[in-house]
Amino acid sequence: MHREYHRWYSPRLQRDMELLIHGHAGARVLVFPTSQGRFYEYEDRGMVDNLADQIENGWLQLYCVDSVDAESFYCRWAHPSGRIQRHLQYEAYILEEVLPLSRAKNDNPFMIAHGCSFGAYHALNIALRHPHLFGRVLALSGKYDMSSFFDGYHDQAIYFNTPSQYVPNLHDPQQIDALRRLEIILALGNADPNLENNRALSGALWSKGIGNALREWEGWCHDWPYWRAMVRAYIGGA
Repeated sequence: MHREYHRWYSPRLQRDMELLIHGHAGARVLVFPTSQGRFYEYEDRGMVDNLADQIENGWLQLYCVDSVDAESFYCRWAHPSGRIQRHLQYEAYILEEVLPLSRAKNDNPFMIAHGCSFGAYHALNIALRHPHLFGRVLALSGKYDMSSFFDGYHDQAIYFNTPSQYVPNLHDPQQIDALRRLEIILALGNADPNLENNRALSGALWSKGIGNALREWEGWCHDWPYWRAMVRAYIGGA
C-alpha cells in the first residue's frame, strides 16, 4: 500500500503540522482523529488495514490529519473566544493547505469528510460549512452541540461552528442547495449518550429538505471495533 508522511510549517497555525496519506488514487477521504488525537491514530487503530482492499484497488485515498483540539476546544485555561478562534485557524489550515495538497496529489473530484467521535464533529461541521468542497460526509458516533465546551460563553463564531445551533436556522438558498447535493451519513449506537443530539440534527436537516441517513446500531458502539464495521458499511454510501 502506498503511504506518504508529510510535515510542514503551517503559516495559519504558526507551527509544524503532520499528516499521513494512504493510497494512490480514488475518492479523497479527509480523516479527522478523535478528541486530541494524532494523525497516526487511524492507522494505529487498524482502520487503514480495515480499508486496505479499497485503498489498494485505487478506490480510496486517505488524508489523515493531525488535530489542535488541545489548543482549541480542550484548552480550558484560555478564554472561549480564543479557543474558537484557534479552531477557525485550524479550519483555514485544512481548507487552504491540506485540501490543495490533496488536489495536487489526486485529481479525483470526489472528496469525503470522515471522522469518529470528536472527529465526526470536525468532519460534519466542515462539510456543512463548505458543502461545495465535499461529496459525502461519514460521521460516526459524533456530538454536534458544542456549547458545553465554552462554559456558558457564546459568540457568533461558536454559533457558526455548532451544527445543532446553526442548522435549524439555515436560510441561504445557495447553501441549502449545495447541502442537498451532499451525501450525509450519521451512524452511532442506540445506547450512545449523543443519540438524541444526532436525531435532532438529522430532523433539522430534513426540515430544510436536506436528506441524510441516520443509522442507529444496537448498543453503545462508541469504540474502534464498531467504527471499523461502520466504515466498511458506509464509506461507499448510505
